[in-house]
Amino acid sequence: MKKSKRFQVLNDRPVNKDSFIDEWPEKGFVAMNGPYDPKPSIKIQNGKIIELDGKKIEEFDFMDSFIADYAIDLQQAEKSMNYSDVELARMLVDINIDRKTIIKIFSGLTPAKIVKVLDELNVVEMMMAMQKIRARKFPSNQAHITNIKDNPIQIASDAAEGALRGFGEEETTVGVARYAPFNAIALLIGAQVGRRGVLTQCAVEEAVELELGMRGFTTYAETISVYGTESVFIDGDDTPYSKAFLASCYASRGLKMRFTSGTGSEVLMGNAEGKSMLYLETKCIMVTKGAGVQGLQNGAVSCIGVTSAVPSGIRAILAENLIASLLDLEVASSNDQTFSHSDIRRTARTMMQFLPGTDFIFSGYSGVPNYDNVFAGANFDAEDFDDYNVLQRDLKVDGGLKPVNEEDVVKVRYKAAKVMQALFKELNLSKITDEEVEAATYAHGSKDMPDRDELADFEAIEDLMNRGITGVDIVAALVKSGYDDVAQSILNMLKQRVYGDYLQTSAILDKDFNVISAINYPNDYLGPGTGYRLSEERWEEIKKIPNIIDPDNL
Repeated sequence: MKKSKRFQVLNDRPVNKDSFIDEWPEKGFVAMNGPYDPKPSIKIQNGKIIELDGKKIEEFDFMDSFIADYAIDLQQAEKSMNYSDVELARMLVDINIDRKTIIKIFSGLTPAKIVKVLDELNVVEMMMAMQKIRARKFPSNQAHITNIKDNPIQIASDAAEGALRGFGEEETTVGVARYAPFNAIALLIGAQVGRRGVLTQCAVEEAVELELGMRGFTTYAETISVYGTESVFIDGDDTPYSKAFLASCYASRGLKMRFTSGTGSEVLMGNAEGKSMLYLETKCIMVTKGAGVQGLQNGAVSCIGVTSAVPSGIRAILAENLIASLLDLEVASSNDQTFSHSDIRRTARTMMQFLPGTDFIFSGYSGVPNYDNVFAGANFDAEDFDDYNVLQRDLKVDGGLKPVNEEDVVKVRYKAAKVMQALFKELNLSKITDEEVEAATYAHGSKDMPDRDELADFEAIEDLMNRGITGVDIVAALVKSGYDDVAQSILNMLKQRVYGDYLQTSAILDKDFNVISAINYPNDYLGPGTGYRLSEERWEEIKKIPNIIDPDNL
């Protein structure tokens, strides 16, 4: 058969390198409203839920028990469950019904009921709802700052640039586990050089992550995973109760934290139990709510390859973000793992959160080139900064970032590297050379960095941990090194651990270390002329992209 040249061209398009699969409900390959999802129901007797979504109390697994005991408002449940699915869906897009009213109603719904309501909405309606239901009045953004060499000087410089560009949070991880303390310290310092008040974390094994936080090397945590089926929880040697206990460990030590979940994780781990991805994710969100955690990173996250392969998968991802907001949680709405060869498709995926705004539009915009992203790459990376800023300008949307000029970037990158050099010298750690400082100042990625003596680094890290070095020691060392401004910023971050104000839902800090959260900056959107609107100052900032034509110079 003679081949069509049109189809030959189409077959070579990037999107046709992606993976797609027909729905397979028995194995969980269905985005939402699966044929084996339970029917919504609730029965309450003597102040206790005795039936939940068709299951009697004798049949509850530990997830059902946890959700029944901690995640549903019994005073509200029967009234909320009596609304029809369409009635509730229309409330979400009705500008005359405020967020507070919606949150109260959804506090009494079961997982199956919530999924039924969301299935009544198309993506435009979900975005309309998200604009109203987001916890904090205005959106923010989070960056991934990593490199494949675990080079702490580069991490500090990249963190400084990311903070300057507007990220409210920055997250690192490691290629080699032993580098975690250096990477955490580098991220903390670089972020404060770029813009005071940026929150930082190092995503590693949970016990190590908690220790880094207790020492004052990090200010928040995010990678505490919860799952939608009991069998997957057991695979991870966890339960909702153990996760709730871990959450209390972070909170009691003044560390902001959120759980992580995402559609597709149970499918990926082979234990979806025939339920739809969104139904299982709704159970994760309710576990998060029941544990008393202030927020959630969700949006398929590292499982997006599974969710995006089925029909309506990207819609389900938006739905899970919206459900988290409906349960009054901060939402860091993923967009962090690359999933498509198609630039068109990856941009379309991000628009679902970019346009209405979420608490953190990305839970990991790659602030480095994707070859350096140890989190397996991101949907947008450092090479997309200009595109992202133009999108903000094109649509007059606040995506949490701003254009910067080369001179300012070079300046903060150099300072971050110099501060690291001085700190390592003062604490008698491994040596940072002038060559490394110079390279980090101008580097695009780790390909531009000289190799470090890993053995010397590991010995220094072991010594640092054995000496019990904490954030206070870092502050003292920076004062001795003459970097009083950076020392003061880190001290202010440590003070936040005592105040505890940034443990509130959707909290970030401004450059003066004021807490901005859903408590003091609640979302008050009720249609045109209300809610968050770009100020003239912020709009002027967004408009100043590079390579712009000045009419006066034509």
